[in-house]
Amino acid sequence: MQTQRLTPTVMALAAAGMLTACGTETGSGSGSVGSQPRLTGVHWSVQSVTVNGKKQQAPGDAYVKIGKSKAEGNYGCNGFTADVSADGDRVDFANAISTKRACEKQDFENAFKRALGNGELKAAVDGDSMTLTTDKGDRVALTSEPDVPLTGTKWDVNAIGDGRTTASLPKEVAGKAHLTFGKDGMVRGKLGCNNVSAKADVSGDSITLGAPRSTRMMCEGAAAETEKKLLKLFDGKVSYELSHRGLSLTADDGTVVSANADLKQTKER
Repeated sequence: MQTQRLTPTVMALAAAGMLTACGTETGSGSGSVGSQPRLTGVHWSVQSVTVNGKKQQAPGDAYVKIGKSKAEGNYGCNGFTADVSADGDRVDFANAISTKRACEKQDFENAFKRALGNGELKAAVDGDSMTLTTDKGDRVALTSEPDVPLTGTKWDVNAIGDGRTTASLPKEVAGKAHLTFGKDGMVRGKLGCNNVSAKADVSGDSITLGAPRSTRMMCEGAAAETEKKLLKLFDGKVSYELSHRGLSLTADDGTVVSANADLKQTKER
């Protein structure tokens, strides 16, 4: 990873959107960062970046999440983390660390990095929108994006691990395994080959899953292996963790299942 010093601007962004969502009341106007929890714990999607009068629309992956002392985000291709501090409506990012992927939209990434690292940022919040502005007039426009709820969301399984290593689903099964936790106390989905359903009692940060009821199709190869691993979640208690649009389920034996929200197919149950 590449380490770079970010100016107060970058630190502000980091602080605003890196940690887990825990924001409360929505601020209005250009309220103070220090007194408005609305800035912290919120997933702020970047809409555009303006540097030297040139405005560029942001790719869909660009975001910032600010915590109490740390921030995280994505420049549009590469992810980053940074230290962050706030004083009134001024935000400062420092000690940023980013990944080093080759990116197609390098111009945007460079502009975003410059805006965040070109001096202190002034944060102005108006409803669901926030603008970060440097003393030189560079601007980052952002919009808050609510976290996806556990219940009623279709969760597409994308990886399974054992707590130490995680592997993406084989291509033969990718896109075929999913779970949806309903408001009726049931979970329904597909294990990669067979459909499945079970009772699901959500309490705090854990879910007690009942014995699985599944169809009886014959499964082979990667599909059979994936089903075997996913069945370890059932007939017991699993812990869960939500992260904006991601879900992690951990079974008692250490099996970890990662999933992403399928927003197009999410249903209220």
